[in-house]
Amino acid sequence: MMAGLFVLFSCKGKLGEADRIDLSSVPLQTVRNMFVVDTENGRLKLRMEGGLMERYETDTSSYELFPNGFQVYVYDEQGDLETTIFSDKARHSKAKGGKDEVWMVSGNVITKNIKNREVMESDTLYWDRTKELIWTDCYVKMYSPDGFMQGYGMESDQRARNTVIRNPFNSYVFIEGEEEPVDSVNFIGPTLKN
Repeated sequence: MMAGLFVLFSCKGKLGEADRIDLSSVPLQTVRNMFVVDTENGRLKLRMEGGLMERYETDTSSYELFPNGFQVYVYDEQGDLETTIFSDKARHSKAKGGKDEVWMVSGNVITKNIKNREVMESDTLYWDRTKELIWTDCYVKMYSPDGFMQGYGMESDQRARNTVIRNPFNSYVFIEGEEEPVDSVNFIGPTLKN
């Protein structure tokens, strides 16, 4: 009888430690070298890769963290690679019971639209898969065959086909036949010929 009381008493003291663990700070799932492919009717639409994925869950949402880098490859309707997004980190959030799904990539974000030959650099980029939009409020630099643009804030479709910088400054474009770049933000009309 004394041995049974000793076991009950010694186990009771350890149970309090388990109650102090915050389960929302511990990943429910860990995946190394994650590779995801999204297809529609057998056609490749999207490929995502990450060195490490940690999935967490709270009472209202679930989210995945990618602390070791994240890459996205988006394909056009013909199956050709059209857009790439590389970043140092990423977070994917989804509300429980809802359709809202938002990705946030951060740290040296480089978005390339291969078909338009455009490269955009930013620190943070958001992607709403439900609305098929990407955007940021951060500083953005964009290089294209037409010139260089920079500013704060950007919006585009999820393939980065129609990128608009919301608050541009000190941006330059090249006009065919001109040798010097033209300030596209303060541009009023054609340049005068001498």
